[in-house]
Amino acid sequence: MSYKIDLHMHSTYSDGELTPVQLVKMYSEKEYDEIALTDHDGIDGVKKAQTAGEALNIKVIPGIEFSTGMENGEELHLLGYYFDINNKALNDKLKKIREDRDARNHKLLKVFQGMGYDLTYDDLLQRPDQTYVGKPNFALAFKKKGYVEKALDAFEPGKFIESPEALAVKKVKVTPQEAIALIKGAGGIAVLAHPMKIKNIGKKGSPEFYENLEQLIRTLKKEGLGGLECFHPSADHEQEMKLVDLAGKYHLHMTEGSDYHGPEF
Repeated sequence: MSYKIDLHMHSTYSDGELTPVQLVKMYSEKEYDEIALTDHDGIDGVKKAQTAGEALNIKVIPGIEFSTGMENGEELHLLGYYFDINNKALNDKLKKIREDRDARNHKLLKVFQGMGYDLTYDDLLQRPDQTYVGKPNFALAFKKKGYVEKALDAFEPGKFIESPEALAVKKVKVTPQEAIALIKGAGGIAVLAHPMKIKNIGKKGSPEFYENLEQLIRTLKKEGLGGLECFHPSADHEQEMKLVDLAGKYHLHMTEGSDYHGPEF
């Protein structure tokens, strides 16, 4: 008898399309045993997901996905699990991250308006009581306005969200070390998300890539990294086995996640 898990998904409290309750219901209907809601830089949906989980007899553990900035300017994502959602230091930092993201979004909106796109902030709000705006919300706005046929088209290299002008607008990010410290400080476990998506460490799957990934893992392990997301849609079977080997070598927990955002993505 298999134990079905998915420890990586996003709700309407970040850039997902389903509410926490809708997600839990969907996974319950698919007979999952354990899931984690890992919204970007926020935990506001966790309690609702856990309450729904209790009603639907599916285990929901607290989760989060931090978008962190490395010294070379690249982004690195870290997942956190089993932490105290009421931890003050964590919540104070998340409040500051929300403020920084809001400032970034207004700058990005001005860039798109300057490029001739008729977008307003209201176009980025696709549901009532929305408190989070991320790049997928911009993509949905482009689709709504008819600039793209599908939301994913807004991420086409060199265009729209991936245009040089848009990419020049950066948001303030915590460092990987800060994210690990916040997760551990709240009693949780920090996990390196989708390693095969990490950029600028070599061609994906090449010997150089794995050598640099291992060096990164060694560095983060010293900071308190506790796990590696070995099973993710960005990795094929051979790559998954490489990640499993790395997790074993550095005594890291192995996790699995779909990174589910919803039907559009």
